[in-house]
Amino acid sequence: MKLDDLVHEVSEWLKGSGPDPDIVISSRVRLARNIQSSPFVHWANRRKGKSILSKLEEAVGAIPHMKSALFLRIDELTETDKQFLLERHLISHEHAQGGGFRGVAISDREVISIMLNEEDHLRIQVLQSGFNLSEAWRLASSVDRELEQRLELAYSPSWGYLTACPTNTGTGLRASVMVHLPCLMMTKQIGKVLQALNKLSLAARGLFGEGTEAAGNFFQFSNQVTLGQSEEDIIDNLERVIRQIIDHEKEARKVLLGQNKEKLFDQIWRSYGTLRNSYIINSQETINLMSLVRLGVDMGIVSNIDRKVVNELFILTQPAHLQKLEGKDLTPQERDVKRAELIRGKLNHEGRK
Repeated sequence: MKLDDLVHEVSEWLKGSGPDPDIVISSRVRLARNIQSSPFVHWANRRKGKSILSKLEEAVGAIPHMKSALFLRIDELTETDKQFLLERHLISHEHAQGGGFRGVAISDREVISIMLNEEDHLRIQVLQSGFNLSEAWRLASSVDRELEQRLELAYSPSWGYLTACPTNTGTGLRASVMVHLPCLMMTKQIGKVLQALNKLSLAARGLFGEGTEAAGNFFQFSNQVTLGQSEEDIIDNLERVIRQIIDHEKEARKVLLGQNKEKLFDQIWRSYGTLRNSYIINSQETINLMSLVRLGVDMGIVSNIDRKVVNELFILTQPAHLQKLEGKDLTPQERDVKRAELIRGKLNHEGRK
């Protein structure tokens, strides 16, 4: 498998399956780990950083879960390649922008990605479609155990797993769920939800993670506390909160359907019509319009499009993906034209089924 092959594959988390796929796009579990007696990434000189990366690649390549993994060195990638991996949620912004000896290992179907020498030596990430945190945690824990058989990890009986950032110390676990909440936005209830989450020490981020806005009514909710709780407690707490948010969004959809049905239908079908007939469209407008079309699909208002196709379009229409599909760099205007062409082709093909 090569990097360019990924653009023609559908990531596991985009399949629109799993529990509550009409509201929950994906579930993610990430574990931060470091090698015992080795300097943290930001303290390692070039010689040590190179040595650590080689050691990590050997260990990751030897575990059963990563038998056929794709290994990439970050410093050997183009800026478009890095942005492409970011858009697919396979690496972080820090990993893409950092210097030194860094890498990433990507499993079949992109279920597992392991960042090497990011902020920590290892960032084990598992992505699942739908509301499936328990399965993501089960798989991440299994990968973690396999790596512990090959690497001596930095661990303190008092503090747990030792990490570069103190906020990750303890379990080293960050669990997150990406949700689509258009009706909570329309009914202006989202502010109360975000305030409640903040009191519960949960973080809210946008579609592409830390530092991004909630474009297209998409939010990522994750735990902020990793110390003093077990992994199971962290997962259970987040699951409980997300279940309440799902219920609130479902109730908001019922309210809008009952009180403002015509307006709701108009917004959805106008968005669908614009996407099917545009000849130039930018990223932001695409995400906002696709959000309404996805709502229409999830509510059974738009019945001739599969949720998987809508999910795919959110990623395929991003700048790096468009350039990968075209096989060359594109100017912003060329991307806007290519984006509109791709959307028309996909939606018109689906509409004829």
